[in-house]
Amino acid sequence: MHPELIEIGPFVIRWYGVMIALGCLAGLWLARREAERNGISKEKIEEFFLYAVLGSVIGARLYYVAFTEPSQFWRNPFSVFAIWEGGLAIHGAILGGLIVVFLYTRRHRIQFAKFADTLAPSVILGQAIGRIGCFLNGDAHGYPTDLPWGIVYAPESPAGLMFPGQALHPTQLYEMILNLAIFSVLWKMRKKIKTRGSLFILYIILYSAARIFVEHFRADKLTYLGNISAAQSIGVMGIVSGLVLLIVSCRNSERPPHSNGGQAFRAEDRPRST
Repeated sequence: MHPELIEIGPFVIRWYGVMIALGCLAGLWLARREAERNGISKEKIEEFFLYAVLGSVIGARLYYVAFTEPSQFWRNPFSVFAIWEGGLAIHGAILGGLIVVFLYTRRHRIQFAKFADTLAPSVILGQAIGRIGCFLNGDAHGYPTDLPWGIVYAPESPAGLMFPGQALHPTQLYEMILNLAIFSVLWKMRKKIKTRGSLFILYIILYSAARIFVEHFRADKLTYLGNISAAQSIGVMGIVSGLVLLIVSCRNSERPPHSNGGQAFRAEDRPRST
């Protein structure tokens, strides 16, 4: 296991970047397929993808900066842009991507819930592939463990520098496996969901729960107010808000067409089965 794939003089290609790129491409391919089923043009997905990548990278970096040492970045503001030195957080990427989804759907007059449902399986699949990059890079690692599947990371990796020569929980693989399980659930449920937005809400709830679990084993977690895990706090908020939204959307979908609330979505907005 080595973080660098190719090194030619000063030119270095790292496994982390390769897997992130593969995760994005896999997500794009799947989103184009789902878009066609949901009545959204592939061109819209491709255009959105470019904005989403930019928004996710900005969000991931700003989130990381906010929960590490903000004073350091105040002293050297340009270091905020040094993403090649590491320092990206998945929750920031999700938040940044959500902002882009909101702005894009508003601009193009696309139903937000339908667009979010289309993207949900793609996002979690991309996250699963991206965690392989974290594993090869040796970041997002766990605490020392005596379990037989503990991993001793390369000495120059973040995990190897923090815990030299010690076997650690491969938390990247834990999260990858859980992400793939969530993807499987979303993929099976995507044609059964009757209320627009429910698939995306289910993604939020399941991923929040998975991250709360994985965070118990993770050593390089982002914290605030001492030792409170930022990911677990956001996970709790994600589960609570997701459940509330799910209950509200389900109640709205049960209202008769002549009620004030109307149907949760019109007949022409219902998912197409293929």
